[in-house]
Amino acid sequence: MKDFISSATQDDQSFEKFLRRRHKIAKVWQAVFYASTLIAIVFLATLLVNISNRAFGYVAVENRVDPDTLAARPLDDLTEEELAAVIRERLRPNRVRTIERDSGALEQQTWDQLYAIVIEEIVQPKVVKSYPLLESIFFPERVRLDVAENYPKAELEFRSWLNARFLRVPMSSRPELAGVRTAVLGSIYLILITISIAFPLGVGAAIYLEEYAIGENRINRIIQTNIDNLAGVPSIIYGILGLAVFVRTLGTFTSGAYFGIEGASTGRTLISAGLTMALLILPILIINAQEAIRAVPNSIRQAAYGLGATKWQTVWYHVLPYAMPGILTGTILAISRAIGETAPLIVVGASTFIVSDPTGPFSNFTALPIQIYNWTTRPQDAFRNIAAAAILVLLISLLSLNAIAILLRNRFSKRI
Repeated sequence: MKDFISSATQDDQSFEKFLRRRHKIAKVWQAVFYASTLIAIVFLATLLVNISNRAFGYVAVENRVDPDTLAARPLDDLTEEELAAVIRERLRPNRVRTIERDSGALEQQTWDQLYAIVIEEIVQPKVVKSYPLLESIFFPERVRLDVAENYPKAELEFRSWLNARFLRVPMSSRPELAGVRTAVLGSIYLILITISIAFPLGVGAAIYLEEYAIGENRINRIIQTNIDNLAGVPSIIYGILGLAVFVRTLGTFTSGAYFGIEGASTGRTLISAGLTMALLILPILIINAQEAIRAVPNSIRQAAYGLGATKWQTVWYHVLPYAMPGILTGTILAISRAIGETAPLIVVGASTFIVSDPTGPFSNFTALPIQIYNWTTRPQDAFRNIAAAAILVLLISLLSLNAIAILLRNRFSKRI
């Protein structure tokens, strides 16, 4: 009896020791997970602060011509006719004819266009020095003293490089006048083309592999293995593939020449880029859609079959509604990758400098990542300021697209 009691006591002590050890290990891993989350938040906050530090702050601006000397009233108060008169008075006739040849007669242009011509061609502002946001906030006197000593002719102003005008105007060779309208429109067109091609193909392929390709056979294994491998292929490889297939081999179609579109000579167009990006995210969409379809309980399928539903009716009315939240989650991840890709677009032929907005799938194009890459390679500091502003535009665009996808996902979840 004593031996039994002693053995039981030793077992209890061993169990308590084992339990304390497990609790200690659990606390260690909990601390590791907390630390990982905290580090991720710190890195993200550092990134946002670094970007905002460049996108806002004081700038020292020197004007070649004082805008107050151009008219009796401020430029903002002038009408279209008065701005056109200022342009004709201040610019040489040859330059006026060049502007009208490129953009149309001055009398037919909008107020924004005329104002931009006055600023760019006549006033010609130049940012001689830009100051980071933190320095502008915490050391404003030091900034003013530096401008007074080194740039006596410059005017000091607090500038938000991310503003309505930055979104409204196209690219320019001068950072003070450059905007991202063309790049934003190019990115929107590109994402719409990419998703409209990749989403139905990806979901259709996932439905076939999960619902119709029954059984482990050689063909199914080859298809699944290739899809899994393609998800890990570097994006530059897809760019080379798009260049070889869509730009060169199918250039007659992707340039629009086959459809009688004038002015299109090569396949370096939006449709080529959209097809390339669709191939890039297609494996991701297929894999995520497969996982979402596989997660639907098999009892739902059996219940539908028991009520006399066909295979397609079961998939369309029962499986897909349950799987759609997971499919849209995968779509969010795919969009996040596609909107930030640069390498495939460079290979396919995205323009680094273009001032005309895309008008269709056969237009030449640029995109926000391309524009950001181009500006960060320029030597002037002002280009880095507008690059930071463009990064904020890219982040806001990405968050907006993700928010739309999340709202759709939640809407489908409520229907289930």
